[in-house]
Amino acid sequence: MKCRGWMIGAAVVLTGCGNGAAEPAAPTAARAPNPAANAEVSGPERRILAFGDSLFAGYRLGRTQSYPARLQAALRAAGINARVANAGISGDTTAAGLQRFPFVLRGQGGRPDLVIVELGGNDLLRGIPPAEVRANLAMILDTLRAERIPVVLMGMRAPPNVGPEFRAGFDGLYPALAAEYGATLVPFFMAPIYDRPALLQQDHIHPTAEGVDALVAATVEQVADALPD
Repeated sequence: MKCRGWMIGAAVVLTGCGNGAAEPAAPTAARAPNPAANAEVSGPERRILAFGDSLFAGYRLGRTQSYPARLQAALRAAGINARVANAGISGDTTAAGLQRFPFVLRGQGGRPDLVIVELGGNDLLRGIPPAEVRANLAMILDTLRAERIPVVLMGMRAPPNVGPEFRAGFDGLYPALAAEYGATLVPFFMAPIYDRPALLQQDHIHPTAEGVDALVAATVEQVADALPD
């Protein structure tokens, strides 16, 4: 399928357009670039799992330019001894994410302090009913609630041309899940850049390195606040 603009087709935050996406075989701890890597941090290590699709995987970006890597750098620059594991896989739907989530969580070598969940854009591209998207995300959140792991839920929004009923169902599922599970909600993850072409790659969907930095700047405070004391 040919990639089109953010508001064309059913695109919002998808991963399926084009090839060459960096798809890590397993979640790995992000390596924060300098100077944040050498910033003075304090306290015990805070382990964060960033679980999502290409917006976390770092589609066509360098390893240290992905959202998890830049988030880790920003947290460490703020003095938080953070280590962020990048569990983003390009192309993942909520169903695919649900299938691999138990393995990813077990593979962390210990209970993370926080999990960031960012999925749903590829479901939107495929026209998957919002009820199915919500059910898949709910099962991921059920697992995290059972483990008593705090969650940051990255919300997505549908474009107007999908129809008012579909749009209302899709846009509403993220606030509803956040309220039900007590998760910290970022209402629309791409809000800082979706209408700023200079911060998007040529597909008009995925962020550039500068776009990733804008996403981090807009969300790092919420992530830090969501970390348990």
